[in-house]
Order: sequence, then structure tokens, then C-alpha cells
Amino acid sequence: MDLVVVLVLCLSCLLLLSLWKQSSGKGKLPPGPTPLPILGNILQLNVKNISKSLSNLSKVYGPVFTVYFGMKPLVVLHGYEAVKEALIDLGEEFSGRGHLPVNEKARKGHGIVFSNGKRWKETRRFSLMTLRNFGMGKRSIEDRVQEEARCLVEELRKTNGLPCDPTFILSCAPCNVICSIIFQNRFEYKDQVFLHIMKMFNENARILSSPWLQEKHNQELVYTVENLANTILDLFIAGTETTSTTLRYGLLLLLKHPEVTAKVQEEIDQVIGRHRSPCMQDRSHMPYTDAVIHEIQRYIDLIPTSLPHAVTHDVKFRNYLIPKGTNILTSLTSVLHDDKEFPNPEVFDPGHFLDESGNFRKSDYFMAFSTGKRICLGKGLARVELFLFLTTILQKFTLKSVVDPKDLDITPVVNGLVSLPPFYQLCLIPM
Repeated sequence: MDLVVVLVLCLSCLLLLSLWKQSSGKGKLPPGPTPLPILGNILQLNVKNISKSLSNLSKVYGPVFTVYFGMKPLVVLHGYEAVKEALIDLGEEFSGRGHLPVNEKARKGHGIVFSNGKRWKETRRFSLMTLRNFGMGKRSIEDRVQEEARCLVEELRKTNGLPCDPTFILSCAPCNVICSIIFQNRFEYKDQVFLHIMKMFNENARILSSPWLQEKHNQELVYTVENLANTILDLFIAGTETTSTTLRYGLLLLLKHPEVTAKVQEEIDQVIGRHRSPCMQDRSHMPYTDAVIHEIQRYIDLIPTSLPHAVTHDVKFRNYLIPKGTNILTSLTSVLHDDKEFPNPEVFDPGHFLDESGNFRKSDYFMAFSTGKRICLGKGLARVELFLFLTTILQKFTLKSVVDPKDLDITPVVNGLVSLPPFYQLCLIPM
């Protein structure tokens, strides 16, 4: 009996090795840590902080290396040069969307974020055209954000300067902007329809995995109810969660650094005053505020490894041959926290985006919205919202921490692909 068990184990190992060679034998992949059968390198990675694990591996294997999630290889790009070379210089070749089983089950390759090939290109082109027709990039969008900023301030006034958790209110504001674009109508924050919409988006995976949509299954169909529904969902998720989380984290950092907040408010007083609503033309006259917003995005490193890319065909990259369909993981952390471009990158310092004269300094390393063909579709809208929402809040309120600012914890809570701020409360004292 023991001999039979040994033989079965030996045959199983041979089979696994054979399958492993089949899955990794094509092409010449970059080096990396030795994977275990079936498990790959998962035991060598801290799933709660993948970005840190990848940084440690890059010190051993260089800026381009391979790790295995299960039996599937995943090529990691670490550092500005490798990321730029792939996503910008070879943008088309690296423009595929990587394999995410959970989202594929819910989305089935629909929408903008998780689609590929012809469907992705046509959906993205259609979405950009439609959003422009609805006012994206025009004065009308700025007017809507300004209106929402005023409504946000009025909602924050209702806290009466008492300690509050700003999460819900800060989620409502950018969500309402998307509503005003897509539905041509904003909602009151307590409106039951609006609350129902937000609840539905929180449960999107479950809802969209149900079989209520009836088109015939065809990977090349673009203008179907299912694809358009998922596209709208992508716009809401990308346009709500990322902006609201950045705002929430930004207010926490401003609580932690009252000296920074004071300088921003001084600049607001000089350029805008207390009574006129901030507008986007003000930004060019407010280099310190602009630097603070960029530093918030750089420091929080919202999506440390971005969403996985994939190569669209066999690609020769540096001295390697990466087979078509191979997943590509880009470490945005390694770019946003590059210590040569941003000295002391772990320190929150608006000076990272200011020159010696106090003027705003642009940086090619600022990839908070990713880069290349898959750069965030709503980048322009997000920049408008972050500037107008933050300046309007700081124009109307003094931020007060419920604890000593020195005791505030600003360590991110890594939750899957996204870095979230820890829970906190603040008081908004009307000026």
C-alpha cells in the first residue's frame, strides 16, 4: 500500500511539473523567485501589502521580474524607467487588461475598465465622445462641480462643528457630479432615489452577475445593454470612490499638518477671498494649493499596483520575450515614492512639487492616474473636483482634530488593490 501511495505522489509531481512547463515554457520571461507547484510565489508575498513585497523583490531581481500567482506568471514592472518604457513607449503592446477572475465573473469583459480589444477601444472612444457632449472639459462641468461644492458645504454646516466621520458626505459629492453628467440631474443627499443608487453601486458585483440582461453572447458586440450598463457602472465607481477616498485621506493629512492647512487658507484668502466661489482659473495663481493636492495624491498612493495590464501579443521587452496574454503588474508606488525624484518620499511634503522660487513644479513621475493607453478616463474631472471641493471646504471651514494632531494615525489601511485612510473624525468650524 505504501508503494502505491509513493507511486501516485511521484506521478502527481511529474504531472504538475509537466503542466508547469507548459504554462511557463513559451517565451523568455524575466527572472524571479522560484515558485512552488500550484501555489506559485503566494507564500513569499504579503497579501496585505503587495506593493512592499514587490519592492523587496525588486532589490534582488531588478526592475523587471516574474512572480507566479498559482501557475500563472505575472511580470512586474518596478520603477519609473520600466513603467514608462512599457506603458508609454510600448503603449499599444501593453494596453491589454489583465486577468481578474472575480471581476470577470461579474463583468464578463464588459464596460471600460475590464474590457479588451475592439470592445475596449470602441467603448472608451464612445464614452469620451459622449462625456464631451455632456460637457466634460467644458465650463458646464466646472459649473456643476461648483454647484455641488456649495451643496457639500451646506451639508457640512449641518454638523454644527461637532465631531463627524466625513466618509458618507464626501462620497455623495463626486457621485452627484456623475449623476448630473449622466442623468442631467443632481440629488439631495437624503433623497431616497439617490441613496438607493449609491446602495446599488455598492452591491454592483452581485447585481451585474445576475442573468437579467438578454443579448446573445458575442465577444465583439459593443453597444449592448450589458456593456453600456457596465460602462455607466465603471464611470460611477471610478468617478466616486477614487475621488471621495482621496478627499477623505486629504482632509486627514491636512489635520495632521495644520501648518500646511494654514498656508493653503492664506493662499485662498489672497487669491479668492471668502465670498467668491473658487474656479479652475484660480489654480494657476495658487501654486502651493496645487502642490498640496498633488502631494496628497502622491503620498496616499491610492492604487499601489494599479489594475493589471496584459500584453496584446508576444512582446520583446528588454532582453526578454513576454508571451501574448501575460499579466503585467505595474508598481505605481515605485514611481510615486521614488527617492531621487521625491526626496524623503515617505514624508508628506508639498515641497515635492515646488521649485526654489515657490512655483509649481510638474513631474513626469506623477502617475496617480496611471499612464499610457489605460490612463484614467476621468482624470480631467477628478482634477477639477479635487481642486474645487478642497478649496471650497478650506475657504468656509477651519479643520479641527478631535485628538492632538501628533497622535493622528495616517498609516494607510491596504484593502485589496486600494490604500484607504484609517477611520477618523474631525470638526468643521464655520469661518
